[in-house]
Amino acid sequence: MVRPAKLTFPACRIALLVAALGAGQAQAGLFDDEEARRQLSEFRSRTEAQFDTQAKAQLELANQIQRQTDELAKLRGLIETVTYELETAKKRQQDFYIDLDTRLRKLESAATEAPEAGKEAPKTAAANPAAEGQEYESALGLFKTGKYKEAAAAFGAFLQKYPEGFLAPNAQFWLGNAWYAQRDCRRAVETQTLVTTKWPDSPKAADAMLAIATCQQEMGNGAAAKRTLETLVAKYPSSPAAESAGQKLKKK
Repeated sequence: MVRPAKLTFPACRIALLVAALGAGQAQAGLFDDEEARRQLSEFRSRTEAQFDTQAKAQLELANQIQRQTDELAKLRGLIETVTYELETAKKRQQDFYIDLDTRLRKLESAATEAPEAGKEAPKTAAANPAAEGQEYESALGLFKTGKYKEAAAAFGAFLQKYPEGFLAPNAQFWLGNAWYAQRDCRRAVETQTLVTTKWPDSPKAADAMLAIATCQQEMGNGAAAKRTLETLVAKYPSSPAAESAGQKLKKK
């Protein structure tokens, strides 16, 4: 039987040193794995926290965009509603003036066709109420259908043919409205001013002054518009135009 060789003292020391080094390396490896796992866990936590923060920020941004979109939609709807109401009010006012104009024309036509006893109606172009009324109605029809450029030309031709006709102040008034409808406030003011100076007693004079004030306001001359409205109220206090002027003055 062969007995194992006995290690000498130096050999024992070498063997113990090698074993200690091996154990230390194993323990160091174990510590390295735990540190790596700890760092990985911390990295994962930080990453998840960053993702959560970004997700919350994106969600808040999306909510803000949606709120702004909803507000814009509401504002757009409000603008469309106000625009519709303004257009409707403008249309009602226009229809009112046209209806009033038609009634006044019939009354004036009847008065012209019935001359005083013992007097003969003057034989001029303006003394033919049927022809004058027909041409006037034709021009007014163009205005009613929104053909403002053609209406301006027709009323201009009418005034050249019947400068002193019983419908001349009405034609002058609608000529001014035709210029206004074409956004030419300067010519509209000039045209309506002639109504107030040449035919100050015409029912259209008060309406012309109201139209002048509207143009002055749109041209940025609020002071002039205010003076015109005040003059209108003072000069034609019982007219429908004066009532509208009074309401406008209260808002200034």
